[in-house]
Amino acid sequence: MRRRTVLTAAAATALAAPVLGATPALASSASSSASGTARHGLEIRGCDISSLPKDEDRGAVYRYPNGRRGDAVEILAHYGVTHARLKVWVNPADGYNTKKRILPLAKRLKRAGIGIWVDFHYSDTWADPAHQTKPAAWDGLDTAGLTRAVHDHTTDVLGALRRQGTPADLVQVGNEINGGLLWPEGKNWGDGSGGWDTLAAFLKAGLQAARDTTPRVRTMLHIASGGDNATSRWWFDEAVSHGLDFDVIGQSYYPFWHGDLATAAANLADLSARYDKPVVIAETAYPFTLESEDATNDILSSESQLTEGFPATPQGQADWLRAVADLQANVPGGKGLGYCYWEGVWTYRPGDGWDPADPTSGNAWENLALFDFDDKALPALKVLGGYRS
Repeated sequence: MRRRTVLTAAAATALAAPVLGATPALASSASSSASGTARHGLEIRGCDISSLPKDEDRGAVYRYPNGRRGDAVEILAHYGVTHARLKVWVNPADGYNTKKRILPLAKRLKRAGIGIWVDFHYSDTWADPAHQTKPAAWDGLDTAGLTRAVHDHTTDVLGALRRQGTPADLVQVGNEINGGLLWPEGKNWGDGSGGWDTLAAFLKAGLQAARDTTPRVRTMLHIASGGDNATSRWWFDEAVSHGLDFDVIGQSYYPFWHGDLATAAANLADLSARYDKPVVIAETAYPFTLESEDATNDILSSESQLTEGFPATPQGQADWLRAVADLQANVPGGKGLGYCYWEGVWTYRPGDGWDPADPTSGNAWENLALFDFDDKALPALKVLGGYRS
């Protein structure tokens, strides 16, 4: 996830698929999810903490609800968070989100008993449905060279984690790759792209590297279409037909972009049955206020962006996470693994903004963090770690 922009018209057309209606079974599943009747727990109750090292270096502090200061990782563990998601860039301008930065963070997570979820972007900066820019160092490589670079980069990072005794538990090969990765060669749409054959070669290289370095790891392919069944079916049908061997279907699901809970429930139920794989919501979030702590206009700043029944309050944020947990718990066959809250520790600190190349850029996410403007843990953190544990 990053500050969202709209796909180009060509991309939107290429990513469209025939509308596939929900079956009666799917409608029933959506209704069951909305009611939250299933009582089983979730294996994954995670939080993306990629911004933590930079935030701490800029003076961020984290507190329990009573105001007592604590280590951010230990606070997450205290509340029962099971996994921490760490994005990896290749050579970013600010030097964060690299192998060098995640290794010490992984040690902290290991000591706290939190599983490690590695999210490869294969870029020097944000990768998402509208941005999949090759690392500058890979710019002159042909398709074979890019395939080798994906393999070697994945091997390097995961191998280093394993050697220091903190092997990854989950690995994403690509981040929100609706339109592919390593553009233009790895685009799965449009003129000048390599199409699905080239994208599949890149993904196979990453998946093989993950398994070679960390034999017990679970691999994930992640797109941002939590409420869009047509695009989801199109994408994973192509992935399967191209022989991609992966373990988990990952979806971003933000209600302000991806639709209501019932639609998402139907989509995830369909995907888990259609491909006989578990599903996880790799990203979600909700605001605890519409106010902003800095001068940057936040992504969520208007009542019109909210979901009915979930106000932008600490309780509304907590209630949203309960609803997402219920959605996952009700995926048929126990195939809903859980969910991950995106950048829950990214509080406002000058110098830790959106643009890694611009230290003056602001944070447009602080009103969606799991810590309030006084740095205190919000009720949603207790829900994240403890509800359906």
